[in-house]
Amino acid sequence: MPTMSRCGAGARRVSSISPKPHEEVGMARELLDLERAVKLSKARFAVLWGALARLERALGQFMLDLHLREHGYTELWLPHLVNAETMLQTGQLPKFEEGLFKTVEADDNRTLYLIPTAEVPLSALHSGEVLAASDLPRRYTALTPSYRREAGTYGKDMKGIYRQHQFDKVELVKITTPAQSYDELESMVANAEEVLRRLELPYRVVERCTGDVGFSAAKGYDVEVWRPALEKYTEISSCSNYADFGGRRVDIRFRPEGGGRPEFCHTLNGSGLAVGRTLIAVLENYQEADGSVTIPKVVQPYMSGLERIEPKQ
Repeated sequence: MPTMSRCGAGARRVSSISPKPHEEVGMARELLDLERAVKLSKARFAVLWGALARLERALGQFMLDLHLREHGYTELWLPHLVNAETMLQTGQLPKFEEGLFKTVEADDNRTLYLIPTAEVPLSALHSGEVLAASDLPRRYTALTPSYRREAGTYGKDMKGIYRQHQFDKVELVKITTPAQSYDELESMVANAEEVLRRLELPYRVVERCTGDVGFSAAKGYDVEVWRPALEKYTEISSCSNYADFGGRRVDIRFRPEGGGRPEFCHTLNGSGLAVGRTLIAVLENYQEADGSVTIPKVVQPYMSGLERIEPKQ
């Protein structure tokens, strides 16, 4: 069983109304369009209109700025298509191949994969390099779309936009020495928590048990946000320390201060946060009795001061 680590952020809002699921809120205002998304692509895609599209963009920008200005991360702009070697190095292949979207280039028959998360190019960025110990830890972040087939999840979380083939995510990746990695994991989790604190969304942090950590991770946490429409917590971030498994697989080493043979780095990654799932949490936690949805105060400057999404008249 998972071990509860801590709870935090704002208290659950006391409301005179029964919160509606996010998909009802968005569709009632004609801001969430799933039917046209199916026409354009297929199920598990979405079209966001107007204020909802702006809120999605604003949340991602708020997260990036927080991590850059206060948490010491460096922002990167990355390829969304990567080669098979990059996928293999970061543990996506061969185990998770059925969950990946891929394309084959006709000119050289080379397969390229759409990234399931920015963790992939961020973690492989220094593949084959030897870094100076004095330059560690490296802390990287990126806001990218993530593409997943979600194979094997048919019928699970089908309503709304909780589980999509395409979604935006702010990813956090760290490259550290072995002595730094576990402290850096705790700070990474704290970075993800801070996003929820600033948004005043109730959440909890759960330390994953050994059976749930995964074949490559040494320790991990899930951050879960309160969904009042479902009356339960759901995952919004997962943070893991891959220790030297990551460094060995990607082949990133560091040279100890004072000299000596290069050693393998430790690698860590987490979400800071999944933007669409944060949008869901805002829509469900910030509903008002008059039918409007309040925009969290820290996000309002990113929306030209817009304070609320009004109900459709």
